[in-house]
Amino acid sequence: MSALAQDTRDDVEEATSLLAGASVLIVDDEMGIRNFLTKTLSGRVKRVEEAASPKEASAKLDDAHFDIVILDNIMPGKTGLDWIAEQRQRGLFTDVIMITAYADLKTAITALRAGVSDFVLKPFRANQIVGAIERTLDRKYLRRDNTLLRRELIAEKGRGPMLGHSPAMNAVRETLLKVAPLPIPMLFTGASGTGKELAARQLHALSPRAESPFVAVNCAAIDPEHFASELFGRVEHGEQIQPGLLMLADGGTLFLDEVALMPERLQAALLRILEDKKLRAVGAEREFPLDVRFLFATNANLEEAVAEGRLRADLFHRINVIKLEMPPLALRSEDIVELAAFFMTQFSKSLGMPALEMSEETFLKLRRYDWPGNVRELRNMIERSVILGEFPEEFSGLGRGVSGDMAVESLELVSQRHILHVLDLCDGNRAEAARRLGVSRKTIDRKISVWGDG
Repeated sequence: MSALAQDTRDDVEEATSLLAGASVLIVDDEMGIRNFLTKTLSGRVKRVEEAASPKEASAKLDDAHFDIVILDNIMPGKTGLDWIAEQRQRGLFTDVIMITAYADLKTAITALRAGVSDFVLKPFRANQIVGAIERTLDRKYLRRDNTLLRRELIAEKGRGPMLGHSPAMNAVRETLLKVAPLPIPMLFTGASGTGKELAARQLHALSPRAESPFVAVNCAAIDPEHFASELFGRVEHGEQIQPGLLMLADGGTLFLDEVALMPERLQAALLRILEDKKLRAVGAEREFPLDVRFLFATNANLEEAVAEGRLRADLFHRINVIKLEMPPLALRSEDIVELAAFFMTQFSKSLGMPALEMSEETFLKLRRYDWPGNVRELRNMIERSVILGEFPEEFSGLGRGVSGDMAVESLELVSQRHILHVLDLCDGNRAEAARRLGVSRKTIDRKISVWGDG
């Protein structure tokens, strides 16, 4: 198959997938049109419902969210365009396709101003309405993906693989695997730089929502005055709702970092969303159902935040369903070789500069450092070293060097020093060292005996 043919096939499959997951509301006073559209769309979309009047359509929108509204313009009592203007003020977030037999220039301009996504002229064929829905959905998700992509490009952190196979990281992975299929909130704790967002992304990737958006929000980085509209969206002057981050995450996962810094007046609104699974944009009258999994993170003590009145106690209990504390790098020092090798290869390629050789002595010094900034500090140190062409003096070492991907192979060469290092951290307590290393006490005794230190 040619590349062009494959691209075409992929586009068709993607459009079919978007259509299959869509919900559609048909609003038309003519029963024949409604029956034709329902028959056309049944089996193609996830859900299709009918309304014979604007009033009935409003009631259905109060009860459920629809991705698409197919709307007749000329109906008894109220035109479709008048109804759209009214619904926008109430908080209509749905894309609208207008069907009409009268498409003069004035109507077209008014419709565009009202946010109508597409026109289909009567009489129409089935493929015309299906094509209009596919185009509208494609534009809708393209807008969302472009917005999320811009955010990802601005916020580089939190992306990449979750490395390390220490007992501490294996325990993290086991927890993520258990919790991933469940729709419950989860709280990630741990010091700055331990990889809370990385773990949250891993959880999302393992979940049934993996194909839907992952939206990361740093509560500390949003102006408190704009926090509500940034998170919940906004309606102004009857125009189409400006989607907030919660709307962009619909169907996927929202990750709220530094949740303790969320303005107190918005904590009650977030609690209502967690309880009711409904969202109301700023300035809107209508709530609509929201399908989002919430993940939270903090490096603060939330119990202290509750005691000091900075965090609502009921919100704390709602988000603290499952808690996962990310281990500091000092407690997973056996992962440093793998992490350093990955960062060295990554920055060598991205910066177009030669990778530095890393000797056994360098690895040992890296493991013996406390890393108060955790993985982020290690990453920044490797990047800086590649740029400068040398390690900081405290990490440089002589000896047989390896670089980049080859560094992982040095694990066996330095295992002895690593075990002895962990024993030093445990003040010679072999049982505690075995626990941290994830091995039996007998293994430690046997190795020390072999090394002649028994």
